[in-house]
Amino acid sequence: MATAAAALRIGAIADDLTGATDLALTLSRGGMRVKQVVGVPENPADLQGADAIVVSLKSRTIPAREAVRQSTAAAEALVGAGAQQLFFKYCSTFDSTDEGNIGPVIEALLDLLGEKRTLACPAFPTNKRTVYKGHLFVGDQLLSDSSMKDHPLTPMRDSNLVRVLARQTRLPVSLVPIETVRAGVEALKTALEAVEGVAIVDALQDDDLRIIGAAARSFRLVTGGSGVALGLPANFPGVRGDTPATFAAKAPRGRAAVLAGSCSVATRRQIEAALKAGMPGLKLDPLAIARGAMAVEDAATFALGTSAGAIPIVYASDAPEAVAESQRVLGRERAGSLIEEFLSALSTKLVDAGFDRIIVAGGESSGAVIEGLGVKALEVGEEIDPGVPWMQAKSRGRTIALALKSGNFGADDIFLKAWEKLE
Repeated sequence: MATAAAALRIGAIADDLTGATDLALTLSRGGMRVKQVVGVPENPADLQGADAIVVSLKSRTIPAREAVRQSTAAAEALVGAGAQQLFFKYCSTFDSTDEGNIGPVIEALLDLLGEKRTLACPAFPTNKRTVYKGHLFVGDQLLSDSSMKDHPLTPMRDSNLVRVLARQTRLPVSLVPIETVRAGVEALKTALEAVEGVAIVDALQDDDLRIIGAAARSFRLVTGGSGVALGLPANFPGVRGDTPATFAAKAPRGRAAVLAGSCSVATRRQIEAALKAGMPGLKLDPLAIARGAMAVEDAATFALGTSAGAIPIVYASDAPEAVAESQRVLGRERAGSLIEEFLSALSTKLVDAGFDRIIVAGGESSGAVIEGLGVKALEVGEEIDPGVPWMQAKSRGRTIALALKSGNFGADDIFLKAWEKLE
């Protein structure tokens, strides 16, 4: 069971909502009591009564200056609440551009803490993200050869994380190779203590991540994907790493729906599987929305018009060529914000109509839906697929269950099997 002490051990800042839930799940599986807070904390009570607080921001693709402002504000609140260690969580595919936002935020957090070194490791082997010789792999492909090379907001065309991060920061960026990690905790700790700036650390399997976590015990700031958090709970006395601290996922027996804004290959496969299995679907068209030919009310009418036992799926997910065309006509930011605003408004109509079990696919979409629903805090429930738990929240006077799925995460049948975890 989780420790009974109220001291805040880890204060985490995640650059999107789905990444925050992924991290919260990892820490809770390690025996920590975890709270997830949406947005920069404003209520001190939200930062009490947990071993770890995960603050979820929507800062991955906003201007770097604003991402730094939000991240440092969250960090100040967490440090003020007594956090012994900060964790900056970003995507396991290192989603960023040459302007940021990972490098600038790391710089700012080190400055805030008065520290000169940290590590960066986005590896998540369970979901086939590994780092070898500083290169990020997605399965057997280099990141630069994967579908991430065509991401509409953060195209990743360089798999060498030392080079990628060096273009984003004034800090020195170096590599700690897998051989040093495999030499064990003490050898890695010695190597990390000699680092100036940021060290990209190789990791190929979960045991590597546990070694990294143990070696980083004295670091005031750790950065990476949620995988690195596998090794962190055991650093704190009283936390039992063998007993998950999740709640039993339950939700009122209302209706269910899927809202998908992600255009990742994984999400598109999941939508295809759901439609083939008979889930009624409505595809959103950004160009039609922009000219007023498709409205939120139309999508709500579609969802409400499906049979009582059906699970409607409303999705904007599309192939890269179609996304590029929408961006060409509307502009990149406007094309994305149209879908986010649409799904946000639709979610409120569905919850008001009795939908209380909702899966949202895509980090930006999840952030928009959470904002629309007015959710300020979430509890971690059972895991559906690696990195994707059910979450429980209060919204609009109701208790609802939400699964906030990173676009790249989940098996092809996730939209079909997820509901079993709520029974």
